[in-house]
Formats: sequence, C-alpha cells, structure tokens
Amino acid sequence: MRSVTFAAFFLALACAGFSTSASAQVRTEPAGRLFFEGDLVRHRLDGQQGPWCVLSSRYKRGEAVAWRVRTQLPNGAVADDSTITSMVVELGSGERVPLEYGPHGNPPTDFFWANSWTVPDNYPTGSLGYKVMATLQDGTVVTWEPFTRPASVLTIIEGTPTMAAQ
Repeated sequence: MRSVTFAAFFLALACAGFSTSASAQVRTEPAGRLFFEGDLVRHRLDGQQGPWCVLSSRYKRGEAVAWRVRTQLPNGAVADDSTITSMVVELGSGERVPLEYGPHGNPPTDFFWANSWTVPDNYPTGSLGYKVMATLQDGTVVTWEPFTRPASVLTIIEGTPTMAAQ
C-alpha cells in the first residue's frame, strides 16, 4: 500500500511539473490574438555561394539572414497587410528589421512577411536571438518569440562567407 501511495504522489508531482512547463510554452503576448509560423533562411548575396532559402540558425559575418513569417487570425484567416499595419523583427541587440508582406517565388507560390539583414563585418559572435512584433489595425502589438533551444537560436559564428567560383 505504501509503495502505491508513493508512486501516486510522484505521478501527481510529475504531472504538475509538465503542466507548468506547457504553460510556459505560450510564445505570443497577448496570447490568442495572432498565430505565428516563421523561420530563418540563408538570403542570397551577390558573389556568395549558395544554397539559398535553406534553413539555418548559424551565420558568419557578411552573410545575410532572412526571416519568413506567416500569421493567422484566431478564425484561421490569413493576417496580411490589411490586418497588420507593421511587422518588425527585434534582434537581441535591440536592432530592428522591418518585414514586408508580399509574394515569394517566380512565379509567386506563397505570400508571407519577409526581409533580410546582413551580419556586419565587425559584429560580435555568439547567440543573438530575436522576437517578432506585429502591430494590428487597432494598435495592439502582438509579440512572438521563436524556439529558444541553443541549436535553434540565431547565432553569429566565426568565419567568412564562401564565395562563388568565378
């Protein structure tokens, strides 16, 4: 009987721990106004070797980071530039990169918010991180933070970009 009570106690404790962790996963503030989907990809710069538009979280000085973000309203409708007046990426350093809504691909195959930022040549290495802030038509600002796992965080690394063969 004692071992059953002990097991039940630890099961309850584990469940309480999981529920706390799950509630900590809310990544938008205020919650429920917008739903975000986004990633980081390598952006094309003249003279550099590709591939382009591939997922990456590690960038060398002189390489370009591109943000791609889709947003939806709670009813599932796309939150485009008629719903959102502005969308901005704020880097961990405080720098801001405005995103623009539009078609992507030639011919266009998708519509989303995007822009790029080239890592300055003198930028410090290390984890940078970022968050995305969307301003709705009513003035509400909804902030989204992506994954914070070390392997997923935007990180500036040593090295120089690989140049394309001439």
